[in-house]
Amino acid sequence: MDGGLHQWVLVVVSLMILVRTESFFVDITYVQSAVAKGAVCLDGSPPAYHFDKGFGAGINNWLIHIEGGGWCNNATTCLARKSTRLGSSKQMAKQVAFSGIFSNKPKFNPDFYNWNRIKVRYCDGASFTGDVEAVNPATGLYYRGARVFVAIVEDLLAKGMSHAQNAVLSGCSAGGLTSILHCDKFKSLVPASAKVKCFADAGYFINTKDVSGAQHIEQFYNDVVTTHVRFLDYYPFSSQIEFFIGLTLASRLQGSAKNLPQSCTSKMKPGLCFFPQNMVQGIQTPLFLVNAAYDSWQIKNILAPGVADPHGLWHNCKTDINKCSTSQLQVMQDFRTAFLGALSGAQNSATKGYYINSCYAHCQTEMQETWLRDDAPVLNGKNIAKAVGDWYYDRSPFQKIDCPYPCDKTCHNRVFE
Repeated sequence: MDGGLHQWVLVVVSLMILVRTESFFVDITYVQSAVAKGAVCLDGSPPAYHFDKGFGAGINNWLIHIEGGGWCNNATTCLARKSTRLGSSKQMAKQVAFSGIFSNKPKFNPDFYNWNRIKVRYCDGASFTGDVEAVNPATGLYYRGARVFVAIVEDLLAKGMSHAQNAVLSGCSAGGLTSILHCDKFKSLVPASAKVKCFADAGYFINTKDVSGAQHIEQFYNDVVTTHVRFLDYYPFSSQIEFFIGLTLASRLQGSAKNLPQSCTSKMKPGLCFFPQNMVQGIQTPLFLVNAAYDSWQIKNILAPGVADPHGLWHNCKTDINKCSTSQLQVMQDFRTAFLGALSGAQNSATKGYYINSCYAHCQTEMQETWLRDDAPVLNGKNIAKAVGDWYYDRSPFQKIDCPYPCDKTCHNRVFE
């Protein structure tokens, strides 16, 4: 074996050993009882989660973490998800690796390692907000995410969470948004005596213009809510005027809209209530936000989506922040300014905390390298695990914003293929 190949093999073996040391696999659990309640994935299959039981002093502590995976905003995009893990539990891996916030080792997860740790799989396409009774026979799509959320919580209550002393609802990306949207709902479902808090990892999506000047993400979220609320199209009642009017009025109380915080929907159209900046102030349960000011998903899909960049001028920059031009970096600095402005609702609250670093990243709690490791990102002297743990256990508050890119040398900036 030549020297170069030998060195490469050693690197691969070292990485495999590191992954095995820092993570372990957990089997899937299907919530079959949810089907009778109509609480199903887009394709009608039962919801699912992965559950590693707590032990020792953590046996009555529960961490419910929601998987991410974007959204579907019309029948076509929802159909595309229906045959994937994001729309069907039939397509989900039977095991997933647990690390970072899921770790069962105090070295890697000192504050939550012995808790009951659950990763909820995401299969409804609307951050668990849809609840439409009718099923379109043409597509066979079920918009039942809100029922799925409740059914999973009820299943966990039956498995011991009814004795919870501490409980956290968290999530990554679209799951992070779920943890914000359903934070107060979660608190209402668990025992009143439990200490309950929520935190969102990369779930603070902002309403801002893309590089073409269009409000692309605002329209997209409006379409998500409309899709997961619509049921008039399923019934041919256009000739029955009274019934049509009745259905129209009823539709305002159906689907996604009724499962968004009323403190927001009472003031603005439901699509705008998918943006945390419009509803975070009304959340009563303590909430912590972990987010990159240069969130790589938001840069790629909100600031410079393909539709706003037809010639692909942003392709290299979105792939690797080191490849951004001076003018593109300035646009990203403006995005950061907009992000911090949208954060104002959380900044004026003693019950809310936040960890806003200047990394080009998206979701930093599920991976050991960004949650807690010797080389993990640090802000104000704390890694993410320490800041979240201190905040949850009331050891010290944490409301810190990093200096602008590229000042933070501890970042693990994403590089995409």
